[in-house]
Amino acid sequence: MERRQLEYFVAIVEHGGFTHAAKALRVAQPSLSRAIANLEHELDVELFHRVGRTAVLSSAGELLADHARLVLRDLDALRAAARAVGDGLVGRVDVAATSSSALEPVVGIIAELGERHPGVLVSTSSALSAAEVVAMVLQGRCEVGVCGSVERPSGRGLVAHHLRDEEFLLVTPPGTRVGRTADGGGTVEGADLRELRFVVSKPATAVRALFDRLSASVGGLAIAAEVGDRSVILPMVLRGIGAGLMPDGWADLARRSGAEVHRFSPPERLPQWLVHRSGPITAATRAFLDTTLTRPA
Repeated sequence: MERRQLEYFVAIVEHGGFTHAAKALRVAQPSLSRAIANLEHELDVELFHRVGRTAVLSSAGELLADHARLVLRDLDALRAAARAVGDGLVGRVDVAATSSSALEPVVGIIAELGERHPGVLVSTSSALSAAEVVAMVLQGRCEVGVCGSVERPSGRGLVAHHLRDEEFLLVTPPGTRVGRTADGGGTVEGADLRELRFVVSKPATAVRALFDRLSASVGGLAIAAEVGDRSVILPMVLRGIGAGLMPDGWADLARRSGAEVHRFSPPERLPQWLVHRSGPITAATRAFLDTTLTRPA
């Protein structure tokens, strides 16, 4: 079994077929097909079911996919470690993050990492939930993940570091008056939310879970819009469509945009975690971890 065969196999899985994978890899499709055929012969299993021009993963192929990603990650770690000895710290780290974590702390981490190690490239991938972040790390799609979760993320071979407790805020359209005004800004309680309509994300996110809990506790809250892309919540709030619940990483952007930002009394908080696999990691990944864990909470 060769590294090239595993790279071809993973490319076919991630690009949805031989044709797209061949274009992405810039290799002739017959060469790609021969490499996979040799891999299947070596393993004595069928990795894909061929249905016309469509290739569908077999059960053996599904099992191999995750293992292949992890093997490639480990090989990259070994190669990067050897290269770093002579060339200094260079490389790429793939980071999975939910939208709130991508804004803070990931943006801040990338800025600090760029100052310390300009040869390191960070590539981020978005995830809908903490469970998806963990899955992307365990499957080898990403080396590192950042997410918010009530429970410590867990999984075989997963390492989780508590970063901080992010605070959720109520963000309302410009000029909206709700709750109490005090030094440093306004505060709201659950009962204050009854007079508002909300722009909410779809289920399975931490923010939606908070909204559902608040709605149940105060007797039902009105929903003005439900969105799949959480990045549009703030623009909708600014247009007056409704209020939104956002992590504190969005606070500065929301205020600069003209929205009203309110804290909850008592505060609504959610633990934020940094996760990665145990075992070999690249020097670039280690630099990302060190930068993250040495930042002030």
